[in-house]
Amino acid sequence: MAAAHKSIYSALIANVAIAITKFVAGSFSNSAAMIAEGFHSLVDTTNQILLLFGLRQSKKPADAAHPFGYGKELYFYSFIVSILIFGLGGGLSIYQGILHIQAPEPLGDPLWSYVVLGLSVVFEGTSLIIAIREFDKVRGELGYWEAIRVSKDPSSFLVLFEDGAAVLGLLIVLVCLFLEHQLNMPVLDGIASLLVGILLVIVSIILARESRSLLMGEGLSPEVRAKISQLVENDPAVLQSQHIISTYQSPEEVILMLILAFREELTTTDLNQVIDRLQARIKQEFPLIRFVIIQPETSTPT
Repeated sequence: MAAAHKSIYSALIANVAIAITKFVAGSFSNSAAMIAEGFHSLVDTTNQILLLFGLRQSKKPADAAHPFGYGKELYFYSFIVSILIFGLGGGLSIYQGILHIQAPEPLGDPLWSYVVLGLSVVFEGTSLIIAIREFDKVRGELGYWEAIRVSKDPSSFLVLFEDGAAVLGLLIVLVCLFLEHQLNMPVLDGIASLLVGILLVIVSIILARESRSLLMGEGLSPEVRAKISQLVENDPAVLQSQHIISTYQSPEEVILMLILAFREELTTTDLNQVIDRLQARIKQEFPLIRFVIIQPETSTPT
């Protein structure tokens, strides 16, 4: 997860500076869209802090209360981040947009807004490029959407989505700001804020769906389960792999439980040796599987 750390820190630094300048520019230019973008950057800053905290908590060693460790802390904080994007980022932007559509504010000096938007595009764009490069290192040959779907590390694609939404939101505000002053239509300021809010809501729904799946105990893919089944059934002492139950405890740790039918003639000593052998083979073949629990059955149930 070192790659995730780099992209999170780059996004955090960018968003702290950008949030401050957006609020200042919004005050001077009397722009609801700019204020909405300020809230967006403020929420993103909070999100990066929460992700870093979640990553730190997930590394805590196992104890009596949590014998499998604290890996799911990362999934919990990732889900909180997706909710914050929806409630604070999207909700406040939509609220600001509706208010300024109903009662448009007089046009102010757009110079500050243009300066800040230009700088924000540069900083957010740089952060997005870093996030893309770091995500490319872990996605391999997969397409971006497929890699996000199969990824078990939400800290990597959360930053990618946030930075992407930030750049797109800035472009929306920039276009609306230009048209607002060219056409003398103050209502476009509120429309820009509304569009940014809708964008954030869509992103938050996607992220919440992915984070929720991991938090609820997403397991190994069917392809990996099939490989495990073939591996254990190739052992002469195993008659059949009856059930394979798994869950990601963290992006780097899987808990696996196997219910296997063994040959009836095996003694207790033989059975223990077979179980030890299978556990070693599985851990060697699949490094992410840290815990292997094998429940023996003497024969295939009818």
